[in-house]
Amino acid sequence: SKKTGAFSTNSSVLEELAEEGNEIAQKVLDFRKFSKLKSTYTDALPKEINPKTNRIHSNFSSTSTITGRFSSNNPNLQNIPIKSLEGRKIRESFIAAKDHLLISADYSQIELRVIAHVAKIPNLVEAFKSGKDIHRITASQVFHIPEAQVTDEIRSKAKAINFGIIYGISAFGLARQLDIPKQEAAIYIKSYLEAYPGIDSYMKNYIELARQNGFVETLSGRKCFIREINNKNPMIRQEAERLAINAPIQGSAADIVKMAMIRLDKKFSELNLRSRIIMQIHDELVVEAPLDEVEIASKILQKEMEDAFILDTPLRVDISVDQCWK
Repeated sequence: SKKTGAFSTNSSVLEELAEEGNEIAQKVLDFRKFSKLKSTYTDALPKEINPKTNRIHSNFSSTSTITGRFSSNNPNLQNIPIKSLEGRKIRESFIAAKDHLLISADYSQIELRVIAHVAKIPNLVEAFKSGKDIHRITASQVFHIPEAQVTDEIRSKAKAINFGIIYGISAFGLARQLDIPKQEAAIYIKSYLEAYPGIDSYMKNYIELARQNGFVETLSGRKCFIREINNKNPMIRQEAERLAINAPIQGSAADIVKMAMIRLDKKFSELNLRSRIIMQIHDELVVEAPLDEVEIASKILQKEMEDAFILDTPLRVDISVDQCWK
């Protein structure tokens, strides 16, 4: 219940009740999920269709985020859920024009590759170079067990830590994510930072740089301003510290994607191709290609994206081709 004594319908409260077997709590959660999908997408998207082109045109802005990522509005195409079956169905309602296919090219773990490069972490760099499963290797090094003994459950814990570290996650945040006690999460983080000392010094360095300069820089030298880094309020300051850790990584990934887009556009023009970049969803580019160009456009996408920036860790791109957006 809340401070006022009224019952709380906060989703975390409902999730706890649902886990305890309260059917009504699960039904309320489901209702919320579906009504959000309905109002945000199934009701709203058809209204966004341009009568002249019969297509949806999103607006992308490159100046509205601190890290330099594009934002997408009217409609926002970047937050269509991909993990749920229902979210995937909404994505599948985006289809290619007649006699065209959609090529989706997605950078694989670009932010982890960037942090391995920036923080100079030899064992992560090596793992990426040899194409090994990065979360399995992390699990082995953090939990001190041979790679062969890493179970799926332990691997998913390592995955949560890998991605959590990028966002400057706290023991409290990790504990909530993995549903474990805070003390256990603190041990995981400590063990992770001992396994990869470069990350600890990276985090401290960038927080210090932000304090002194008021900004941090991405790999290409773009400044991300961290305005609240010296705020007297510890909660606001800690949020700014997390941003100082994350902005150079997410910002560098955003720079790389933009460089790839410029290279792609040039290449398509040079070869007089009719293929076009039609969407950017953070680490993913979606190209619409006529059927006779699908093969060449896919090759160009892979090459130009993987060569967009030279890191110590190789950039890898996963490509999929379909009639609809998957």
